Amino acid sequence: MASLCLILQRIHDDGPALLRAAGHDSRLSRSLEREALAGEIAGARAVLTRDARVDAALMDAAPGLEVIGVHGAGVDNVDLAAATARGILVVNTPGANARSVAEHALALVFHLAKSLGPGDRAARASDGTFKYRSALTELECAIFGVVGFGAIGAATARLARALGMEVVVWTRRPADPAVAAAGFPQIAALDDLLGVADIVSLHLPGGEGTRHLIGAAQIARMKPSALLINTARGTVVDEAALAVALREGRIGGAGLDVFEVEPLPPASPLIGLDNVVLTPHVSGSTQAALKRTATVLAGEVIAALAGRRPTHLVNPQAWTARRIGARSEAGA
Repeated sequence: MASLCLILQRIHDDGPALLRAAGHDSRLSRSLEREALAGEIAGARAVLTRDARVDAALMDAAPGLEVIGVHGAGVDNVDLAAATARGILVVNTPGANARSVAEHALALVFHLAKSLGPGDRAARASDGTFKYRSALTELECAIFGVVGFGAIGAATARLARALGMEVVVWTRRPADPAVAAAGFPQIAALDDLLGVADIVSLHLPGGEGTRHLIGAAQIARMKPSALLINTARGTVVDEAALAVALREGRIGGAGLDVFEVEPLPPASPLIGLDNVVLTPHVSGSTQAALKRTATVLAGEVIAALAGRRPTHLVNPQAWTARRIGARSEAGA
């Protein structure tokens, strides 16, 4: 049965093309303003979102909604409890953008370690003395701490190892078999990793379980020369505490692609700091990653609408409830 698949934010054209090829009406939302969106979503069986919030009120505006597709791995922009209670499947695309995000994390490291921003400004100003004032870092043999070991954390760890860095890992799962299988040492306590790492790269989902996991106390554990990289979720870091530490020179620098509030507010204390590099949540936005993510997401939505269990189902309880409900109706 054809259905309306409402796409809240633009994705790669190959995704909507797959939806249309499967016989569905693929349409880009005209606005994210809540009242207008509630009208547009009313007839949708599927909603696809990048980071736009899908909450209970929006779900209730679409009584026929069957599936919410998230473009990426993180699903903190979806009210999972509300979706599950309504029998709405939530799907995502873990790993589709892993390589691109991992490359971006290393790009932020290089920018900081090699003072690329200040060096660029010095060259433009014909400042030939910059090389005598800068403190550049060689990365080989640096201790690279990976916090979280999903697809992106694992990809980042592999790239760091290929560059000759010594990789250590912390995850919320003790004795994580994925870490062991990849051949990386796992450190049991986060504070211990923070204390030894020259670079700390964050790869954890958002949500209450990770909110401000890196706060003032954790930053105080880091080396004064250490670099903090965040391509995960802005809420994992206490930005106010980080800004103070950077301003006072208590860590070497930070590379951030994500923020507690996005876009980053103009009044953020991070903006005026020289030892931080900021990018506007673009680490997963290479053309290759966007194409993979959009096509994987479209495939997940198509499967759900066809009554097949999606591969990347975030809330399996909704699937179970749906199956039980279907059997009950058939027996009625």
